[in-house]
Amino acid sequence: MTITAQSESTAVDLPGKKIEGLRERIAHHQYRYYVHDDPEITDAEFDSLFRELLALEEQNPELSDPNSPTVRVGGGVADRFEKVRHQVPVLSLANAFGEEDLHRWRERLLRLLPEEEHARLAYVVEPKFDGLTVVLQFDEGQFTLGATRGDGEVGENITPNLRTVNHLPLQIPVKGANGHRGLHPPRRLILRGEVYVEESDFQSFNQEQEERGERTYANPRNFAAGSLRLLDSGITSERPLKLWTYQIFLEEGLEQPPDSHWESLEHLRAYGFPVCDESRRFGDAEWDDLIEFVGKWHELRARLPYDLDGMVVKVDLLAQQEYLGFTGKDPRWAVAFKTGGEEATTKLLDIGVKVGRTGAVTPNAVLEPVPIGGVTVQAATLHNADYIEELDIRIGDTVLVKRAGDVIPKVLRPIKELRDGSEQLWKTPTECPSCAELLERPPEESATYCVNNACPDQLVRKVEYFVSRGAMDIVGMGSKQAELFVSEGYVNTLADIYRLPWEEIEEIEGYGEKRIENLHHAVEESKSRGATRLLTALGIRFVGNVVAELVMAHFDTLDDLMAADLESLSEIEGIGPKIAEALVSYFKLEPNRALVQSLSELGVSLESPRQESEDGEQALPFEGKTFVVTGTLPTMSRAEAKARIEAGGGRVTGSVSAKTDFLLAGEKAGSKLTKAKQLGVPILAEQDLLQSAEFEK
Repeated sequence: MTITAQSESTAVDLPGKKIEGLRERIAHHQYRYYVHDDPEITDAEFDSLFRELLALEEQNPELSDPNSPTVRVGGGVADRFEKVRHQVPVLSLANAFGEEDLHRWRERLLRLLPEEEHARLAYVVEPKFDGLTVVLQFDEGQFTLGATRGDGEVGENITPNLRTVNHLPLQIPVKGANGHRGLHPPRRLILRGEVYVEESDFQSFNQEQEERGERTYANPRNFAAGSLRLLDSGITSERPLKLWTYQIFLEEGLEQPPDSHWESLEHLRAYGFPVCDESRRFGDAEWDDLIEFVGKWHELRARLPYDLDGMVVKVDLLAQQEYLGFTGKDPRWAVAFKTGGEEATTKLLDIGVKVGRTGAVTPNAVLEPVPIGGVTVQAATLHNADYIEELDIRIGDTVLVKRAGDVIPKVLRPIKELRDGSEQLWKTPTECPSCAELLERPPEESATYCVNNACPDQLVRKVEYFVSRGAMDIVGMGSKQAELFVSEGYVNTLADIYRLPWEEIEEIEGYGEKRIENLHHAVEESKSRGATRLLTALGIRFVGNVVAELVMAHFDTLDDLMAADLESLSEIEGIGPKIAEALVSYFKLEPNRALVQSLSELGVSLESPRQESEDGEQALPFEGKTFVVTGTLPTMSRAEAKARIEAGGGRVTGSVSAKTDFLLAGEKAGSKLTKAKQLGVPILAEQDLLQSAEFEK
């Protein structure tokens, strides 16, 4: 009986041991393949092991394990995602936009830490992955819970979906991981990671979806987030999701836990977790090297197959992190270095040229489409030939592109480290691409010009500018109408905008009675914009909205300005000799004076509208008022808004207080808007400022 019992026991134990051995071997080979991209066996050999394990598990359902490699195929559809409260708060990071913000962050650390701790201060810099943050929990080495970040306190339980991510070990330590020998799993481990999708996988998936007529995703981050929140984990398992881990929240049951963040990363590697190799450690004495390193994060992003949205700088010692603590929802010991999502790298496909309204021939970058700040950018300015030569920008380069607010995107520099020898030098054209006239470059100027006043492209650009929102603001007339009316011969000078043959235009397809009526009304309405807007609309070199405001604050009409000499213009505060000379030179030319005269005869106002004070004297609209400007305005920079306010007699300060009369707020206004609301300070939009009316409290 004893012998029989032993035989039965052996018969039962044999499948269990074989299954356990297969699970360990498969987990090891998955780690080598997915985390290190260094497989030790062929795909066929791996498939054979996997099929063997799958068959044994089917034959022995009592030996099932939720952390078996076979669960990665997913399966089962959830009704909803259960809410889970995080054992440790998952906090966000404060942002540093530029070197100065980083310097201020470090200075704050030095003020907060005891002086004796300064010598031990060090930092870890890591890529800031652009994916979905996840929180992972392991108990006695087994993966037990995976959740989204949620609001930092409560997330969603997406454990079944996370089990399908091949980069995530389901049991630790993984055999084969560096340092796993002698390493025992902690009683409980909670860590933070980021699920992401590589760009090539994202593009392939979208292409396949498009061919099938099914849903596509806007970007890799949305794809990763959407895939993890699918109710059917079987579908999630088919998505090319990957994982990086980068922070230990909790590690219980260790005799010698890590005492620094850098050591924590090594612990994660030893357990078998995927940890990015692009992180760096810097002592405080190496601060300048750290600044240089984070400043090149765009070059790093261009080199990596997945997207980043900045770098994260952390205090290394965990004891110092604990001492520094938190402020609100942000840790004081870490900061995210970003550039406002306004920069990206892409391929420079070609360099074309565009003729502007002043005749300047500007080189423009033809780019491989790239999303920047929520907009897909396909073109950017390269300023002039000198700019291209100085930065050694070549066709075929990977380039860094910046887009801030509504400003035209521009190429900042090439990423020379990514050149492969196929890049080509660009040569400045000698003839105008519009009229074939020989181009000229004035002495001491970086721009090249087409001096042909009959150049079609110049006239189109001039019309575009004249009717634009910041100038005469003729609603319904834009670039397409400018090209059409010039090409049809309706507009040969700017004054012809007010002589448009409406009956002929009605014959053009797409121009019905209502459209003609609205456009005609907008043209007539623009006649009363006043001298400042008209001066802006003429497109004189160096004279934009701000300069026009400053100049017309000193003249009653445009006729008075045309009669002014160089000396009187130079005396105006904010008007330098170059601007004064440009104004005098423009109004000396008879065709320009004739244009202004024609506009006046057609009913366009040449006067500066001014308000009368109670005693009959002219009063500036913002006289005695204090403004604060915040956020991103639709059509003007903060400097332009400040100049407009000051030209109207107002004063601009940097902070909101009870003495602030108005807050001029754009998008992403932030804390100043909040404070203004608390104090009851009136909030203005850009349009209010453009109307230049007296504001009543």
